[in-house]
Amino acid sequence: MTSIDKTPHKNKTLATFLAAVFGAIGMHRFYLNGKKDKWGWLHFVTLPVSMVVHYFYFGQPDIVQYSLLLISFLVAVIEALVLGLTPDEKWDVRYNAGSGKTSASNWPLALLLVLTVGFGATALIAAIARTFDLLYTGGAYG
Repeated sequence: MTSIDKTPHKNKTLATFLAAVFGAIGMHRFYLNGKKDKWGWLHFVTLPVSMVVHYFYFGQPDIVQYSLLLISFLVAVIEALVLGLTPDEKWDVRYNAGSGKTSASNWPLALLLVLTVGFGATALIAAIARTFDLLYTGGAYG
């Protein structure tokens, strides 16, 4: 195999970080699958759509205006956990088949997964609480 035939090695920790931090705009999908990834573009489109909704529905609560972006973020948190918890052997078969290298995850990935679970759970609980506040009290608590 020549160097031209090799595909670039995809780092699992970097992909998990991109999903956890920039996942709402699909950065991890573009890193793993390139610019032709339709799910990455769907993640990305939620940002401008949310901005347009914010502009036209200015009086609505923020959770309503940015609901698409919030859903995209929560999906990205789940994707970050799925990517990070994928065994190295399975990761290499799927994303690094032609790279000639193997993955070896260590403690930064574990720390990133713990932080992702904590932050994702907090965001989910906050979104549920705010939604119920708006639905049942009309936003009386903020």
